[in-house]
Amino acid sequence: MLDVRKMALLRDLARLGTIAAVAQAQFCTASAVSQQLTALEREAGVPLLRRRGRGVVLTAAGAELAERTEGVLALLEEASAALASTASELSGELRIGAFPTAVRTLLPAALVALGAAHPRLELHVTEVDPAHAPAALHAGVLDIALVHEYDYVPAEPDPALHRQPLLAEPMYLAGALPSAEASDGTDAVRASRDRPWIVASPGTLCHLMAVRLCQAAGFAPRIRHYADDFAAVLTLVAAGQGVAVVPALALADCPDGVALAPLAVIRRTLIACRRGATGHPAVAAGASAIQTAAARYPGPRAGRPASFSFWSPP
Repeated sequence: MLDVRKMALLRDLARLGTIAAVAQAQFCTASAVSQQLTALEREAGVPLLRRRGRGVVLTAAGAELAERTEGVLALLEEASAALASTASELSGELRIGAFPTAVRTLLPAALVALGAAHPRLELHVTEVDPAHAPAALHAGVLDIALVHEYDYVPAEPDPALHRQPLLAEPMYLAGALPSAEASDGTDAVRASRDRPWIVASPGTLCHLMAVRLCQAAGFAPRIRHYADDFAAVLTLVAAGQGVAVVPALALADCPDGVALAPLAVIRRTLIACRRGATGHPAVAAGASAIQTAAARYPGPRAGRPASFSFWSPP
């Protein structure tokens, strides 16, 4: 009998490409991953991996097993959801991952509603960049995560995850921009080519979005500061330290002295969970509470843009 936990490691290897990456995603050592995959080969009775240089690649049999593992894991999630549905009251843990602006603006109301409706449900929130949230879901570290996609950074297909649209919000170029430039976002980006830029840390989706936006305008940004919290970004902008790309959700606490130029770019936020887990009562309750909180969120304070919409994929 094949061990499904070892099969999940093989699936991760097919997705991530290296044993080191699998070990990092699973919060264990590369040696432990290698031992588990070797044991899986013994259980399977056929070679699943072969050496290529200093790494390994899947054989045809390994690729076949990795592909079938997705369905097996989804069935296990469905079985777990079905068992949880027989309980008379929600209990246990619900682990939610979200990006900083959502933690500050959307999650508080959702957590209050969940706590009132399901007092035995233990809620855990982890601040996580959307670029790292899928790996945390795959590893079982999170049950629900809020993830992003941008016009310049579309989401990569992931058969192991289910994504549910939450909201869409416009993006702005923030800085000390003359009013003529602020009237057109594309011109504002081009006009800022020689200015210092404030962007998120490399490896984040927000960083990639800002870089690609500038590349589309014909230049590479001259980055002066790195900051991942948009409240800090806007404070730096107000201090004259550069320009930055910010989403509408980040404008709840926008300081005075910041001019905003609307961009023809949308940030879409989705609720993600493992495939097969959508029917789990705790996951469904969490997703519903987050949707309600997003629908009721009042937007930025008076005088700031408040252009939110609820997004459905085409």
